[in-house]
Amino acid sequence: MPKIYVNGIDLFYKIQGTGTPLILIAGFDCDNSYWSAVLPALVNNYQVIRLDNRGVGRSSVPDSPYSIKQMADDTAALLNYLGITKVHVVGHSMGGQIAQELTLVHPEKVKSLILLSSWAKGNAKFNSIIEIFGNLSIHLEAKIYQKTLLPWIYTENFYSNGSIEDIINIIEYCPLPTPHGIYHQTRAILDNDTSNSLSNILCPTLVVVGKEDILTPVTFSKELVNGIPNAELVVIESSGHGLLIESADAVVKLMLQFLAKHACS
Repeated sequence: MPKIYVNGIDLFYKIQGTGTPLILIAGFDCDNSYWSAVLPALVNNYQVIRLDNRGVGRSSVPDSPYSIKQMADDTAALLNYLGITKVHVVGHSMGGQIAQELTLVHPEKVKSLILLSSWAKGNAKFNSIIEIFGNLSIHLEAKIYQKTLLPWIYTENFYSNGSIEDIINIIEYCPLPTPHGIYHQTRAILDNDTSNSLSNILCPTLVVVGKEDILTPVTFSKELVNGIPNAELVVIESSGHGLLIESADAVVKLMLQFLAKHACS
């Protein structure tokens, strides 16, 4: 599987499909597989690049501080290595913060931007939750820790219809992130704030959030749309923070419509 050495780490990535480049940046605690539910529809139309951010998956997990800007630099270095000069960028949760920083530092690279369940600046409650997540990650057994996150990510309906059992099975049988990698990602989240720079994001931007997202609520997405000049907001009913799994069909439909509209950006 391909890796490149960049900014002092090995960065794992995958490429599938042909066409206009589209890079998918996963959120906190997630590797590139988190995009699996929307991937088939995307690779039919685009050259899809996925990566494992530093701290998770098959990328390096240094036991030293990370920053969102650093992860954006990792992403930019990957694009440079691949010879990609212009790309559609999609980020979920923390990946949305990385996508914002990538767009701010390298605006010439970004054709369009899609931010899923993301934010510019966390409020006191959000910051407290993220700090707790980080502290728990280094004190709880990995599988128990992963299960403590689930109520923050998925809705009551996702629990009641039994879908949550599939997620629990993944936790039970798949490799889990390294505790110090998770911890350093949470610190990166707490240290980042794009709220004063949103007006500098000039590319077409789609902001999507689940109406029942209790981790990054609709108000966070409204702040993004209010700050980014060329942004539009879509709220998905009956979905939470994990909309890439709970509402995959709705999300990929929105993505494809938006990407087609801005194919020549």
